[in-house]
Amino acid sequence: TEFILQGFTDNPKMQLVLFFIFLSIYLIAVLGNIGMILLICSNTQLHKPMYYFLGNLSFVDLCCSSTIAPRMLIDLLSETKIISYNACATQLFFYVFFVDIECVLLAVMAYDRYVAICNPLLYSAIMSKTLCQQLIAFAYCIGLMDTIVYTSSTFLLTFCRSNLINHFFCDMPPLFVLSCSDTSVNELVLLIIDGFIEACSICMSLISYVYIVVTILRMNSAEGRRKAFSTCASHLTAVGIFHGTIVFMYIRPTSSYSMDQDKWASMFYTIVIPMLNPLIYSLRNKEVKDALVKSVGNVW
Repeated sequence: TEFILQGFTDNPKMQLVLFFIFLSIYLIAVLGNIGMILLICSNTQLHKPMYYFLGNLSFVDLCCSSTIAPRMLIDLLSETKIISYNACATQLFFYVFFVDIECVLLAVMAYDRYVAICNPLLYSAIMSKTLCQQLIAFAYCIGLMDTIVYTSSTFLLTFCRSNLINHFFCDMPPLFVLSCSDTSVNELVLLIIDGFIEACSICMSLISYVYIVVTILRMNSAEGRRKAFSTCASHLTAVGIFHGTIVFMYIRPTSSYSMDQDKWASMFYTIVIPMLNPLIYSLRNKEVKDALVKSVGNVW
């Protein structure tokens, strides 16, 4: 009926230190992503497909970190760290849902940059409002279908061993360890579906950026090349960090799992990446910085 989350450490002093570190990271993530959403909504100069996708990315990052961080922060100050069976299933459902959406969104954003740089004259026609909405709906549908498969298959397993989850949230690999059922099918499904989604997202991003780089190198204007590279650099940084961590976590043999390493890797893409994304896109994007300065100026 319930599980116990082991967390990062049993040392009370270390738990207190981690609490303040993770609380700071989470607050920055919340403020950064909410700020990005409000900035995009309130500035007409950011009412473009690129920022429409960025606003959705900020929303997904906000939801993903909020699915994990509040519970983790409470557990760092709690002695019991008990989570009910239903709460564990709910957390896994929303965690997979938002991570998958972000995976698809990053590929969509790469395609958007490809159209903007390689077909600038047709950009407005191709990336219409309808297409943008359809791409967002597609990302949410993929996330929903995937999380239904993962969550239902995981919680159809029989758990009759220890109820101590060697993690700070309910994830599939540590739950498989606790099951007395045969988890080989679950692990195969995880590898195939995650591998397929990751491969499609990475291939879409790589193909888009190969065309982008070729187009940029053909530009005569050095200023044009600099601006194009600057526009893409922030997205490439976000893609590299996100996919690198996901591949490390899930696209590898089960025998190579190390729960202690996986805890820190999971913490990185559930807590740290949602904090980094708004910083990456704001600090490396001139339009966002200009809009922020304008908004601050209007307030004062």
